[in-house]
Amino acid sequence: MKDANWDDLQLFFHVATAGGLSAAASKTGLSAPTIGRRMLALERATGRALFTRGPTGYLLAKDGTALLERVRLMQEAAQSISDWRGEVLTLPIVSTAADSWTSRFIADHLARIWTPKDPFRMCYKTCDAGVDFTYREAHIAIRRSRPENGNIAIRRSVTVAHAAYQAASFDNDNRNWISLGTDIAITPADKWTFEQLDHWITGWTNTPHMLFHLIRGGAGRGVLPCFIGDAEPGLTRAGPIIEPLTYDMWITAHDDERQRAEVRTVIDRLAALLGENEDLFAGRKSGG
Repeated sequence: MKDANWDDLQLFFHVATAGGLSAAASKTGLSAPTIGRRMLALERATGRALFTRGPTGYLLAKDGTALLERVRLMQEAAQSISDWRGEVLTLPIVSTAADSWTSRFIADHLARIWTPKDPFRMCYKTCDAGVDFTYREAHIAIRRSRPENGNIAIRRSVTVAHAAYQAASFDNDNRNWISLGTDIAITPADKWTFEQLDHWITGWTNTPHMLFHLIRGGAGRGVLPCFIGDAEPGLTRAGPIIEPLTYDMWITAHDDERQRAEVRTVIDRLAALLGENEDLFAGRKSGG
């Protein structure tokens, strides 16, 4: 038997339940001759006589009755999937925005922020340049500076420290450094390496993600947040904490959005996760 086309099986369902080609044609918008040809093709594909054809229309044969029960189950399963998908699409959305490093940390601890059982969906945005709440680019933003104005709810979080890191196998006699490119560097930490006149930069990249992998791969020393560098067994510090790069992290949300239960839930979970890893963020190496 050839595989029967699902569209033809659905068409068979209309013919079988409506009692003929004309009634099925009125439901589907197809012509009766077209439906008749497709039912004949379905019989050939299944190798079964599905109908007895007579003056009063199409009557189900024994094999047609058996197929109808199977197609009915398929219809119910398809409808169940459609209903389930519709339920998912109606769930509210909570969007978060954070820099590349914080976004990575959230992804590594995602079960603390969201689970499939939560009655909302999540959108995770990486915004190294910051977020403008005026245009509602995100419901929640994790920022490296305190907003000075706007209708924004603010919660101070952890202190973030930075240090230079190198691969654990890196030759200490090697003076190579690696950095983000000057064209995409935004934060003081992004710019620190190429602002040091005595640092020999032998490589650069255009994404924080790649910077991390290049440092770990042995391309050179580079600056990372301590909560990234200290959490990676393949890295070791190449110097003390760089104090001028230390900043306080802030969890912010538009005040209107904060009233939504799901937004409050995510804010509370973010605050708890960051707070429990305060030592890791501050460079005290005891993160969870």
